[in-house]
Amino acid sequence: MATLPSANQERTRVLVIGYVWPEPASSAASGHMMQILDCFLEQGWQVTFASPAGIGEHKADLAALGITEQAIRLNNASFDDFARQLDPHIVLFDRFMMEEQFGWRVEKHCPHALRVLESSDLQCLRDARQQALKDCLKTEPGREDFEALFTLPDSALFRHMSGTDIAQRELAAVYRCDLNLVISDREMTLLTGPFRVPEALLVNCPLMVSNVPESWPGFDQREHFLSIGNFRHAPNWDAVLWMKHSLWPLIRQRLPAAQLHIYGAYTPPKASALNNPAQGFLIKNWAEDALQVMTQARICLAPLRFGAGTKGKLLDAMLCGTPSVTTPIGVEGMAGEQGWNGSVSSSVQGLADAAVALYQDRERWQQAQTAGRQILEQRFSRQQISAVLIGAIEACRNNLERHRENNFTGAMLRHHQHKSTKYMAQWIAAKNREPG
Repeated sequence: MATLPSANQERTRVLVIGYVWPEPASSAASGHMMQILDCFLEQGWQVTFASPAGIGEHKADLAALGITEQAIRLNNASFDDFARQLDPHIVLFDRFMMEEQFGWRVEKHCPHALRVLESSDLQCLRDARQQALKDCLKTEPGREDFEALFTLPDSALFRHMSGTDIAQRELAAVYRCDLNLVISDREMTLLTGPFRVPEALLVNCPLMVSNVPESWPGFDQREHFLSIGNFRHAPNWDAVLWMKHSLWPLIRQRLPAAQLHIYGAYTPPKASALNNPAQGFLIKNWAEDALQVMTQARICLAPLRFGAGTKGKLLDAMLCGTPSVTTPIGVEGMAGEQGWNGSVSSSVQGLADAAVALYQDRERWQQAQTAGRQILEQRFSRQQISAVLIGAIEACRNNLERHRENNFTGAMLRHHQHKSTKYMAQWIAAKNREPG
């Protein structure tokens, strides 16, 4: 239920600084951002969304939702006047790069604003896994079983991540913010474990589902396989190539009438070139209604070899009653103790066997569908997640001074970020005054 302000109560002003303009039909990250914005609007908060990014062709109509849109520029003092005039109570940074770019300006001009970081997923975790996969394939190009890679313990992941530039930048942003929205409990474990981030800085904020349909089209009403995901997202593109060259030929050999329909926003020529109707491998470009095409498919294929966070495509599959075949990377942070909405394997042969079996076995398929419903209801309830999110924000706002006193590391990093940018600005000004 929305908590609207009384007539004499000042509306809470929220500034969201977006890495991109949200395109919920193109990516799970944008979908999650829209869910968060909706939670803010339900509170009666006044929301302004600002971004330095160009506008994509599938951008959400934020203005229609009552959200003010504002274009901003990187490394430009015009943001300072904008921020001072808005005087937000809460500033949400969409991914750590936006905190790096604008955090010091917010610190200078809106020092009392609650600073929240929407991590989307841990970029440093995704990058470390991508590098580990590259190293693995470099030494063993024909490798088909990745169990050891997919199940690295936290200590090993930490060693892969901790020395990288992106990890140190991302964790610095985490400390500089008052709250950090973490989409996966696996990432919560990494942050509070080997990285030793205080729990008081973290909020578990996974993808949200409002209503689970009471029924779905059945086994006999569906056909073919589906894979979906933004082609600009590196894990998705790697999965497409793995399916094309290794996984789909094994499935097609045993199911010669089956097709694999691959949907994704911003289809590049290299993806279109993979289209091969004779092999049942069909590149379908962007899906105007992703849930509709997902509901028509019998199986969702998501053979992800690296990544982080939770996977919007697999949540959509459960929402559509579509069992999925994926890897341990795919189910990370999603399955819990409920089992999975389909099958999980770490090898090409295991994925192919699971896909064929699930495609042909009505009883197994129905059991997977039921498991998906249980996962949605127990782990992704919008009502519960929204209550946790808003509760954490309000509690932190009401105790912000003490909260920041307890985060000395964050205060130290904000101090040095502000000083370094100040000195850099002075140096650039001095250089510009030099003759010649």
